Amino acid sequence: MKKFDTFFNIMVTTLILLGIFSQIRNLLLVIFDVEGVLLDEEYLPILAEKLNKEDEIWEITKQGIQGKINWEEGLRTRVAALKGLDEKICQEVADNLPIMTGAKEACRILKASGWKIMAISGGFTLMMDRLQKELDLDYVYCNDLIFNNGKLEGVKINVDSDKSKPAKIKIAEWGEKKEDIVCVVDGANDIKLFDICELGIAYRAQDLVKDLATTTLEEKDLSKILNIINKHFNLKLETTV
Repeated sequence: MKKFDTFFNIMVTTLILLGIFSQIRNLLLVIFDVEGVLLDEEYLPILAEKLNKEDEIWEITKQGIQGKINWEEGLRTRVAALKGLDEKICQEVADNLPIMTGAKEACRILKASGWKIMAISGGFTLMMDRLQKELDLDYVYCNDLIFNNGKLEGVKINVDSDKSKPAKIKIAEWGEKKEDIVCVVDGANDIKLFDICELGIAYRAQDLVKDLATTTLEEKDLSKILNIINKHFNLKLETTV
């Protein structure tokens, strides 16, 4: 009887430890791109409408997303073309950028399951502050528009074409491992994030990004990444219909 009790206690302890391990293993990290992923618009082309320069700005934006031009120089060129815009207008446009279909649901479910969420953006602080609050993001990193006397003057580039650099710093701080990281991106300037993740999801992305990703998602519903994550990691996260 004592042997049975000992065996039973060992089995119970093992199951408890396995359960704890499973919970720890499930506390993963998702890194999102922002424009075209968490947000359903590109900021600068919409801002350019205020100066009737949307075609010019959108063409440069597309070339940057597709990797056809130097991303940093393309950003400086776009911002320079919008120089002089009123800061209030810039903030108003940022405040009204639509959140991607399914983004709120995806972030809510991930956070409720204990996951961390990071967003690395080539966009700007005046749009990211609002997004961080609405989606309960743990960490955001982005560029800064420079204003002088309430007018757009230029840009301070904190995020260049290698978005993995700022991500690596926070990943090391949090003690995350590559096998516990998911990246969801759409543009050529995002692809180095695939080097630091286990699961790379190309969300409605450029062909170059699709070729390098683990998998792709074409449906315009960000909550569908939950199905992909469940399948890849053998998890049971809540999913949407």
